[in-house]
Amino acid sequence: MRIDAHQHFWRFDAGRDRWITEEMRAIRRDFLPGDLEGTLAANGIDGCVAVQADQSDDETRFLLDLADRHPFIRAVVGWVDLRSPGLGATLDALASRPKLRGVRHVAQAEPDDFLQQDDVIRGIREVGKAGLAYDILIVERQLPAALALTARLPDQVFVLDHLAKPRIKDRAIEPWATRMRDLACRPNVFCKISGLVTEADWTGWRPEHLRPYLDVAFEAFGTDRVMFGSDWPVCLVAAPYDRVLGVIVEYAGALSPNERDALFGGNAMRAYLIGPRSV
Repeated sequence: MRIDAHQHFWRFDAGRDRWITEEMRAIRRDFLPGDLEGTLAANGIDGCVAVQADQSDDETRFLLDLADRHPFIRAVVGWVDLRSPGLGATLDALASRPKLRGVRHVAQAEPDDFLQQDDVIRGIREVGKAGLAYDILIVERQLPAALALTARLPDQVFVLDHLAKPRIKDRAIEPWATRMRDLACRPNVFCKISGLVTEADWTGWRPEHLRPYLDVAFEAFGTDRVMFGSDWPVCLVAAPYDRVLGVIVEYAGALSPNERDALFGGNAMRAYLIGPRSV
C-alpha cells in the first residue's frame, strides 16, 4: 500500500490560520478531501495520514470525522493538550476513534526547551500508553531538545516531521546533519521525508538543492525508518504534488523494490499501526 504520510485539511479562517500569510496566498482557501483524492489516485497513492494544523480539540474531531467519511484517509495525527491534568480522560474518550494513530503539538512555535519540560514529557508518556505515535514538529535549532526527549522515552514511537526543517534555502548543512545523525541513533524515531520544498527557495529550488539533506536522512535513519510525506497543501506554495513526489521517486530509484515499498508506505504503516484496509 502506498501512503502519503503527511498532509493537511482545513477550512480556511484568516483569524485562526495566521501562519498562512499573504505570501502563501495560494493556500489561503479551504482544502478538503475532495481536493486531494483525485490527486492521490493520479499519482498511484492509496491513502494518506491527515495531520493537525490547528491546536484545538475541534481540529482533532474535524479530522477524525473526515476520516470516517473518506476511507482513503487511513490515519489521523491529531492534537491534544499535553499539559492538561485531564489528558488521560481525553485520550480515553478518543479511544473509540480507531483512525487516531498519532498526536502532534506545534513545538516549533514554542520555547526551544518545550520538549524537555516535565509536564510535556508526562503528556507524551500518556500518549504512548494510549498506543499512539508522537510527531515531533521542530526547527533545526530545537534538535537537542528532541534528542533529550527521545532519550527519556525510549519506548515511545516518535516521527520527526520535515527533517526538522533544515535551512535549505541557505544551503546550510551543519550543525543540522550532525544532530540528525545523533537523533537517528534512537531506534524508536522515524523520519518523514516531507516539507523540503518549502524550506528551499520557493521559486528557484531544484532537486539538487534537496539531495544533500536527503542523503543525510537516508544515511542516518536507513530505509526502514524514513517515510514519504507530501505536506500537501502547504507544498503548493513551492511545487505541485506530482513534482514533490517526483523528486523523491527519482531519488529512490537506486533503492531495492522492498526499500521503495517501505519508503512509500510500509514504514508509515508500521509507525502509525495502519492495517491493510481502512478501519
